[in-house]
Amino acid sequence: MPKYKLLALDLDETLLTPDKKITERNKEWIVKASEVGVTVIISTGRGYLNMSHFREELGLKTPMVLVNGAEAWNESVEIIDRRLINQEDIHALYKLSLQTNADFWAYGINSFVRRSEWREELLKERWTQFVARHDDIKVLAEFKSQIENVSKSLEITRSSTQNVEFTLKGTSKASGVQAVCEYLNISMSEVMAIGDNFNDMKLIQKAGLGIAMGNAVQELKDFADDITDTNTKDGVAQAIQKYIFENEIVMV
Repeated sequence: MPKYKLLALDLDETLLTPDKKITERNKEWIVKASEVGVTVIISTGRGYLNMSHFREELGLKTPMVLVNGAEAWNESVEIIDRRLINQEDIHALYKLSLQTNADFWAYGINSFVRRSEWREELLKERWTQFVARHDDIKVLAEFKSQIENVSKSLEITRSSTQNVEFTLKGTSKASGVQAVCEYLNISMSEVMAIGDNFNDMKLIQKAGLGIAMGNAVQELKDFADDITDTNTKDGVAQAIQKYIFENEIVMV
C-alpha cells in the first residue's frame, strides 16, 4: 500500500490543460493510483454542476471537495459537510458587485447562477460561494478591501488574478479534505495534494505532501513540498509516478 492513501487533485490549471481537457497520460496514472488502493478525489473551486463530467470521465466513484471546501461529498454523491455564507454577507457582496460593475457568479445548494441570471429574490436563497470578477485588478483589490471592512465572517481567496472568491470564514480546500479524511478514517498526513493557485494554499500546507504545479503561482511554490511539471506537460501524472510509485516503471 502506498504511503499516501488519498490524492486530492485541483482541476483548472492542474489536472486540466488550458483547453479544459484531461490528457490520456494523466488519466492512465490516476487509474494506476486507484488500482493500488489510493483514493483519488477532486478538490476544486467549482460546484458539482460544473465538475461532475470530469469525475465521470475519470471513472471516479470517490468523495469530492467542491466550491473551495464549502462542500464535501461522499462517493454516493451525498453531502457530508456544507458551509453556508451568511445572508447579510451575500447582500453586501451583491451590492458591491453592482457598484463596481464587477461580473459575478454564485454557487447555491442546488444552483449555479451568473450575474446575467441573477434576480433580487435570489438574495433570500442560501449560498456556499460568491465569486467577483473584474479585468481591473485595482478594482478587485478595492472590492476585497471594502468587504473586509464590513464583514469578518468571510474567507477570501482567489484562483485567478481577475477574481476574488468568498466562502464562510474558516472554509478552505483543507477543511473540505479534512472532512473527507474523517469520513474515510484517515489522517491529513496520509494526503497528497496537487494544486496551482491561492485557493490551494491551505491544503498544500496541511497535506502530508503538498505539490505545486510548474505553472503555479510563486507563493504556492514557496510553501509546497515539491514542484512538478506544468499542466501542459502531465505534471499530475509525473507527481503520481514520483511519489505514489516512487518512480517505479509502471506499464500504462
